Amino acid sequence: MSSLRWLRRNVVAWSLPRSPGPLADVLADLEFVQADPIRAPARAQDLILRQRVRDYRAGDLDRRYPELDIDEDVLYAYGFVARRLRPYLHPRRDRHSSDGRYVPQGRAVEVIEFVRERGVAHPRDVQAHFGHERVTNDWGGTSSATTMALERLRHHGLLRVADRVAGVRRYEVAPPLGDPLDPADRLRAVVLRVARTFAPVTEATLSTAVGRLVWWLSEPGGRPGGRPVIRDLLARGELNDVTVEGVRYVWPADLVPADAEPPARVRFLAPFDPVVWDRKRFDQAWGWEYRFEAYTPVAKRVLGYYAMPMLWRDQVIGWATCASADSDVEVGFVDGAPKGAAFASALDAEIGRLRAFLSQA
Repeated sequence: MSSLRWLRRNVVAWSLPRSPGPLADVLADLEFVQADPIRAPARAQDLILRQRVRDYRAGDLDRRYPELDIDEDVLYAYGFVARRLRPYLHPRRDRHSSDGRYVPQGRAVEVIEFVRERGVAHPRDVQAHFGHERVTNDWGGTSSATTMALERLRHHGLLRVADRVAGVRRYEVAPPLGDPLDPADRLRAVVLRVARTFAPVTEATLSTAVGRLVWWLSEPGGRPGGRPVIRDLLARGELNDVTVEGVRYVWPADLVPADAEPPARVRFLAPFDPVVWDRKRFDQAWGWEYRFEAYTPVAKRVLGYYAMPMLWRDQVIGWATCASADSDVEVGFVDGAPKGAAFASALDAEIGRLRAFLSQA
């Protein structure tokens, strides 16, 4: 049985580099960065990357997206996915089809051809060409029929996001997928990728995180949930596991446990950063409950609208809030601020890095 110290040390070491690298190299290593549109003080993808990319500034990912080897897509959440993973994520099962295969028909075929002729198409141009019909969306509301067609075609790998203009996706035809890979190989590959992102991750969280992917990538009749794939990977020796105070954790077998002490550094983490994403692990490793309260009524908030967990060495000791580049950085502590000059200096340095990051947003 391993200790909480082992858990905390490897959560930090396996996710956060001791020294940042170039954006393209970091994306090639991460292979996925979760996206979220809230800017308080910046979007989640930018806050995640600033802890890993040298001299990163808010908005760099958007500015450089067309030249990077990534697509907007879904892994365990919506975000930016390395193009290398595309053959593992597509094709996806179509819940509207009896045999699970997605075959564009009618208007969808016309939309693909329109985008192909344009090269890159803005949704308003597609809507202007095909009309302003509205249809019921998956949430019970109504959406533009053409926008839904574009997104469904993107979801099934026939279109890709070329870029964004004022935050709006523009689309282009995606390269052909080629012959599909073996479904079992695809499942194992994507579960291993998610396990690497969160390593070491509770088995329960990993199973839930990949549940939607398992359903999308399985043959008709398959059910969501990752436990059968996780058991298979453990049996093959591709995942290792350990129990920490009664909770089972798993991680890719090629990851070597850390033996170095964590750096004496403060980091303000995005609410969706892999270090804090697994809330079960967070509660156990750091002994307090972190909640993302942007959608919590104001009167019920404890930490704040967009509280960023504050990591000191390998301990999450509190949180920081900062509404914008012109706002003050406010910090709160679970059990009081650490004593000594080392922490005070590290906190000042992180506030300075945050301000520099926001300066060109």
